[in-house]
Amino acid sequence: MQGKGRIFLIIWASVMTLLVVVMAGFEVMRIFGKSNLSSKSATSTPMLVQEEATESVSTETAWQSDWVRYDGAVYDYNENITTFLIMGIDKNDEIVTPVAEGTDGGQADSLFLLVLNPDDKTIKIIGINRNSMANVDIYDEYGRYQNTVVSQIAVQHGFGDGMEKSCEYQVKAVSNMFYQLPIHGYAAINMSAIPEINDAVGGVDVKVLEDLTKWDKSLQEGAEVHLEGESAFHYVKTRNVKVFGSNDTRLERQRQYLNAFIRKAREKSLEDPNAAVDLFTMIKDKMVTDITVDEVSYLAPDLTEFSFDDKDLRMIRGKTQKTGDYEEFIVDEDDLYQTIIDVFYKKIENLD
Repeated sequence: MQGKGRIFLIIWASVMTLLVVVMAGFEVMRIFGKSNLSSKSATSTPMLVQEEATESVSTETAWQSDWVRYDGAVYDYNENITTFLIMGIDKNDEIVTPVAEGTDGGQADSLFLLVLNPDDKTIKIIGINRNSMANVDIYDEYGRYQNTVVSQIAVQHGFGDGMEKSCEYQVKAVSNMFYQLPIHGYAAINMSAIPEINDAVGGVDVKVLEDLTKWDKSLQEGAEVHLEGESAFHYVKTRNVKVFGSNDTRLERQRQYLNAFIRKAREKSLEDPNAAVDLFTMIKDKMVTDITVDEVSYLAPDLTEFSFDDKDLRMIRGKTQKTGDYEEFIVDEDDLYQTIIDVFYKKIENLD
């Protein structure tokens, strides 16, 4: 009996030791994940106007380098925030493959910043018009930098290899547009993945915002439809390039769809905790990302507690004009600046 008891204790001790090692390993992964996310951004704080006002903020408080004075108040950049760039690439390939250096990397037809704020446990999304006029770096067929021009921001992804290099170029362009905003990771997804992503959450319900029956007979303006398969693809991707401002209306459809999709995705995650992993596995061949397992381990445990609703998805405002053959979206710099303050900064109270 004593021998059996001793064996049981040995087994129990071994199991507990294994559990400790596993949990310790998980915590180490989370620590590395947090460290990796912080270090991956090329910048540490946006380069807004660092205005040290002539009047002192107080007799005891020194002005900090990441503070900004805006509309009569002082704001501090929230370094706890994690920001990802999500790109929808204008490619229908079933598998993401490298391309030769040049302009064949595919344009970023959809651009969204996904912002995770652990302080108030919110998810915010910022939509960027693909025709936003911004600084775009030009490279030759050998990948050598040539010059920087003002062009539609979506074309930046076309340079490079269609893989990591193209994504890094696009991240830099968006970061610079947002006053060198820190961006901690990216995911570029071929538009051909839309039907799979949509159906993985059981489809999405929308009220059709404009007539798309040229591509899908069910997509009549005003109709309430349950999007599945190719219908979801056409609703999110299709536009009539011959109609002025067609990208603006498509972006509004994407905003509407994304709101509805996130609601369905959250419901699916509550039903099936492995839903996100399954979806990631399903589309991995159509996606390029620098988000690693340890980073997911850091983010995943708390993310289910984060809130998201319609007001947390905002689009950068501006106006569309046509110069030559192509449309240009002129960003409202005041709205862009206000968005950065609202989403990424915290107001400092009691400075006077």
